[in-house]
Amino acid sequence: MTTAALVVLSVAMAGGSALAADKWDGGDDLPTSPLACDAGPAAAAAAKPYDGGQPTNAPDKAGKPVTLVDVPKLIGIGYFNATSKGMQDAAKELGNVKVTTDGPTEAKIDEQIKFIDNHITGGADGILFAANDPVAIAPVLKKALSKGIHVVGYDANSQPDAREWFVNQAQFNGIAKAMVDSMAKEAGEDKGFAIVTSTFTTPNQARWIAEMSAYAAKCHPKLKWLETVEAQEDNVLSFNQATTLINKYGDRLSGLFGMTSVATPASAEAVTKAKLCGKVAVVGLATPNAMKPYVNASCVKSVVLWNPVDLGYAATYVIRAAIDGKLKPGATSVDAGKLGKLNVINGSEILLGSPFIFTKDNIKDFDF
Repeated sequence: MTTAALVVLSVAMAGGSALAADKWDGGDDLPTSPLACDAGPAAAAAAKPYDGGQPTNAPDKAGKPVTLVDVPKLIGIGYFNATSKGMQDAAKELGNVKVTTDGPTEAKIDEQIKFIDNHITGGADGILFAANDPVAIAPVLKKALSKGIHVVGYDANSQPDAREWFVNQAQFNGIAKAMVDSMAKEAGEDKGFAIVTSTFTTPNQARWIAEMSAYAAKCHPKLKWLETVEAQEDNVLSFNQATTLINKYGDRLSGLFGMTSVATPASAEAVTKAKLCGKVAVVGLATPNAMKPYVNASCVKSVVLWNPVDLGYAATYVIRAAIDGKLKPGATSVDAGKLGKLNVINGSEILLGSPFIFTKDNIKDFDF
């Protein structure tokens, strides 16, 4: 299987008192749209007008060389190394794009804002971002738009009018279904689970948790949610938080959801160190390389994800199309090179594809 395939998905959620805690802590207050409990396809979403922003008096760079800056949540972790690789792959193919990844070493919104602001001053033609906070990042992104700089998000969205387009790696309700179904299957329909997330304000994690809660209440109502904890995107903190949950809940804990590519392997390591493999299921979002030791040891059965290399690749094609005037409000699809045409959804979002589940049978085929 190639890296073009989707990567993500792994399940994460468990729900217990899904009815007692609508958000499971860490969820957002936006409407949810849980999928059907069976394996049927998602219902088609209603068409929605374009709701993104627009750069002001952007210079005509159609077909001309452009300089892009990528500011992810943080740098130095496998996930964003993979998105950066995809951007470089796309830039090489396109031939008229130079893209540089630059950002904080910790997932802190204040630091991310400083990096973006510096690159606005530096005169980038376009900014790619993955938001640490959808609201707090909006003013600096709007500043970029006001300077005629194109802005496209990926991985974690901002408020829609603060950027032009957002490349959505997978629909939130699809990931939620995969996570919860996997947890119910591996831990048991009436078992207790906890969640290790990044922060309660990180937009994609909050959206997934909200959708997971809604789907669990609908399809696995006996799952018992115990607690959600924050661990930033810090490996040591994630391990410590998972260990604390294991010690705190004992036999009441049958599953852990890892909501980040850091929290999931750290949770698997905590379960391994506690000698609870086979007793506490770990379901979460993570990169295959980080999870191979645990999957190959049969401590983790499934990992959910999309392909972050493809995500970065797609984001670069999208911003190039926006700069070239080939992707305008009202468009229904965009050409994304080797990925073909990607569909526009939810007004100003572009869907990469469906989630992907890594197992012991296929994880060896991926290297990132």
